[in-house]
Amino acid sequence: MTKFSRAFWTANLSELFERMAYYAIFIVITLYLSNTLGFNDIEASLISGLFSGGLYFLPMFTGAFADKIGYRKAILIAFTLLTIGYLGLGMLPVMLESAGLVEYGEKTHFTGLETSSLRLLIVPVMVILVIGGSFIKSIISASVARETTSETRARGYSIFYMMVNIGAFTGKCFVDPMRSIVGDEAYIYINFFSATLCFIALLTIFFFFHSANTSGEGKSMVEVFRGLGKVFTNGRLLLLILIVTGFWMIQHQMYATMPKYVIRMAGETAKPGWIANVNPFVVVIFVNIITQLMAKRKALTSMAVGMFLIPLSALIMASGNLFEGDIFGMHPITVMMIAGIAVQALAECFISPRYMEFFSLQAPKGEEGLYLGFSHLHSFLASVIGFGLSGILLTAYCPDPALYDSVEAWKADAANAHYIWYWFTGIGAISAIALIIYAKATKNVK
Repeated sequence: MTKFSRAFWTANLSELFERMAYYAIFIVITLYLSNTLGFNDIEASLISGLFSGGLYFLPMFTGAFADKIGYRKAILIAFTLLTIGYLGLGMLPVMLESAGLVEYGEKTHFTGLETSSLRLLIVPVMVILVIGGSFIKSIISASVARETTSETRARGYSIFYMMVNIGAFTGKCFVDPMRSIVGDEAYIYINFFSATLCFIALLTIFFFFHSANTSGEGKSMVEVFRGLGKVFTNGRLLLLILIVTGFWMIQHQMYATMPKYVIRMAGETAKPGWIANVNPFVVVIFVNIITQLMAKRKALTSMAVGMFLIPLSALIMASGNLFEGDIFGMHPITVMMIAGIAVQALAECFISPRYMEFFSLQAPKGEEGLYLGFSHLHSFLASVIGFGLSGILLTAYCPDPALYDSVEAWKADAANAHYIWYWFTGIGAISAIALIIYAKATKNVK
């Protein structure tokens, strides 16, 4: 621990709080949009995809801006906006209920909200969250780059990624117990929990984050945009981003498709929050082990191992329909989803820390925020395309039971719900093969 500065640990602690807040919300974001605000599957997926995509697109610009104004100021702005945004997600339903458009309780009863334009007030709230979150995406990971050396960087990103997943695991732990107590109202209350965490992170940065590494700060806007142009014309990095997008499209289904899929297929007692927590649990246990195991291997070699695991994970998720009766006391859909997510988490251990390390090594000194912000472009593409595809596939193969007059009619239309995961198996396989070709083609490129 003494190899890293106080700024390194403070940044990682604030990342822990931010990830707890984010994943507590994101695991139920499509349920919040549908069950709380009355959007259908396609609308909810589109909004969620644009929200998630914005969080990954804007860091290319907010990262460059952070290089200009300094990381401490940028992080303070970020957590202020996040606190306001999460409060907005909690207060919006209260306002809609007071307007007589909806009645919240264990089950939500719409009294005009589905056709009211007032529910579109979610847009400015999410814009605030996107701007705040986009600063975090680039700055914290770039702070790791600044606060480590070439000898400690891989280890530093491994610690960073472990903190991310501890936050992801902890945040999701609150959702399902709350659902079991208050039902649909849990999708409202969880927002106040996230706002509190972001306020704590804001105080942590204000009092404890002081970095001695400020190289590159104070750039002119001409220099900032010159740097952006240089990154956008780097064909080698752009191609890698497009390939890795396939991995993240599948990874994002843990939030886009899985919550609605397991509740509809395994019943209302299904616990998507706990199922999704298999991912950070496995990552926290194995990320350091795998990073050390692959330390002497090239970053692209480690990533290739993960890329071949990801289509296998989707295939496992599709196999829940092959079993009849409970497995280990759980619905087979739940069991196979857990198994698939566990394999997905192992793939993430091979890919994500080394991917961030690869990008940080491409960054000239003083431009880490810009390059690490650009590295998230894959998740922008994966969010917009992956969430959009999720809404279409859910509507086609696993529609909302509330739209049907009888259970039999719904079962007939949901008989091939597992086909959803075949689509993502194919996407993962294509991406894995593409990475192998990319690694061979760029082997001698510096």
